Amino acid sequence: MNTLDTDADIPVTDRVTPLPGSGAGRPAATWHRAQVLASQPHGRGHHFLRLEAPSIARTCQAGQFVMLTAARDEDTGPVLPRPMAVYARNPRAGTLDILLGVVGDGTRRLASFRPGERMLVVGPLGQGFRITRGTRRVLLVGRGIGTCSLTTVAQECAGTEVEIVAVASGRSADRVVGADVYRAAGVTRLHEVTDDTGSSEVTRLRDMLTADLDQAPPQQIMTCGSERLARLCEELGRRWAADVQVSLEAHMACGLGYCHGCATGTRSGPEESPLICADGPVFRLVHPDTDR
Repeated sequence: MNTLDTDADIPVTDRVTPLPGSGAGRPAATWHRAQVLASQPHGRGHHFLRLEAPSIARTCQAGQFVMLTAARDEDTGPVLPRPMAVYARNPRAGTLDILLGVVGDGTRRLASFRPGERMLVVGPLGQGFRITRGTRRVLLVGRGIGTCSLTTVAQECAGTEVEIVAVASGRSADRVVGADVYRAAGVTRLHEVTDDTGSSEVTRLRDMLTADLDQAPPQQIMTCGSERLARLCEELGRRWAADVQVSLEAHMACGLGYCHGCATGTRSGPEESPLICADGPVFRLVHPDTDR
């Protein structure tokens, strides 16, 4: 069974549907002039920020995101905020950890903030991952910076009966994201796979996961950061009759659903396409033949 080839022309954004009751029980967003507590390079092409934002750290749910404004009070740009997954949170200390890929003017400006400065932060935002009742094992599959959307799932499950199995994929070892948070959350079944060793190749990864998990498969699979890995997760979900949730990435102007600029492209009758910021970023991934 190889759905990766037969469904290759159907993008992931055309396979998603909002989670049932999306938005219900979601914490209200707040804003902070958050103090930057730490700012330092992290691996290749990434930058780590620790921000003091107590109300967001206290209420943020796994898979939610924040909007960070790169402009300082005394300068002019960039004005539009950037959406960033919450990499880790510490409700007791009131802190958020953000790991960003430095790829453009906005992210370079965010990386230029130094400890002691203040940054405008709005959150928590969006629909996060949902762990359903009765789940005993969750497989997390992330690629590159997209793994940042998954790490708080491991934090949320730490100390519970839910076992986390995690895949952290990257081009090379210095581009693999998430291992530090996963280990701190007590994840022992962690697979770090890379392109330069060939271990991230989809067929090889599929064989490894099926050999490892066929006898005791996960009830839920959660993924972010790669179209090809999302397709693999879809295939594994059908193999194991597991629920599959995917976090989608998008450019956003507001993050609040006002501008309607981050539609998924999937329409439901006359309705507008679901918005990644308001209805997502986490959606249920469905097979094209599935009755939605």
